[in-house]
Order: sequence, then C-alpha cells, then structure tokens
Amino acid sequence: MRYYLSILIVLLGVVLLGCDSKAKNSGQSAVADYKSFIKTYTMNDTFENALFNLKEALKDKGMVVNTVSHISKMLQRTGKDLGNSKQIFTKAENIEFCSAALSRKTMEANPHNIIYCPYIISIYSLAKSPNKTYVSYRKLPRLKNQASNQALQSVEKLLDELAKATIE
Repeated sequence: MRYYLSILIVLLGVVLLGCDSKAKNSGQSAVADYKSFIKTYTMNDTFENALFNLKEALKDKGMVVNTVSHISKMLQRTGKDLGNSKQIFTKAENIEFCSAALSRKTMEANPHNIIYCPYIISIYSLAKSPNKTYVSYRKLPRLKNQASNQALQSVEKLLDELAKATIE
C-alpha cells in the first residue's frame, strides 16, 4: 500500500511540475498588471470633496450608499496588532451601492451574476501624496453570454459615469 501511495505522490508531483513549466514556457505571465482590472481617476482635491461628489452623483441617479468600508482606519487599527504601523493611506474608503434596475437586468441574464452586486467605488489618498485623491473601480469581465455581457457593460458604464462625476 505504501508503495502505491509513494508512486501516486511522485506522479502527482510530476503532473504539477509539468503544469508549472507549461505556464512558464508559454511566454505569458500568470499575473496580469492591476491596470487591466481597475479603472482609476485622479484629482488634485481633498478626499472629503471626492466623497461628497460621489454621494451627490449617486443621489442624482436615485441611488443610496449601502455601506462604507473604512479601509484606512482598519489598516491603522490592525497594523498595530500586526506590528506594522506603516501608513499606506491618509484616508481610504470603499463606497458600496446598488442600482435595482441594473442588478435585476444583470441577474435575469444569469443568476450567477449575483457576484457583481453590490457595486463599489474606492476613494483614497496615499500617504506619500496626500494632496491627490484617487477614484477607482473594478472593471467588469467581458462574457460570452450576450445578455450578461450587455448588462455588465451597463454596470461598468454607470461606474465610469459616477467616477468621472466624482472628480469633476
């Protein structure tokens, strides 16, 4: 029995090494640059003004903030416990919201699209450049299913409109 188990472990190792070498030899990076997954705008204004602008833009579209995740406060609080007090952000928050109409359209196209709701826009200022505020959101995937793809493109269009309204 041990003999067969040893052979199985060796074979598994060979398979895993073969998969890893194929990825390395393909010439493609296993990890893409973050810019291919997010859209970021910058503004030379305060975090507070950006946050106010986003909330106003949401209100103008008939939406409300569901949740605010206070990322910078969490990092400050937990950094002390982890023995790392390096300040990354002066302020950073993720603003969660939803559009009932777009969410329904997205999930009618495919109920598994639930993972794209709620929508999040991040507003943050870096400790190394506190006078610059960033407004970012995750880009949504392009899917083969046409109905899902159209719905998600509508969501991404909304995210982009809100981000642009935030920096103006």
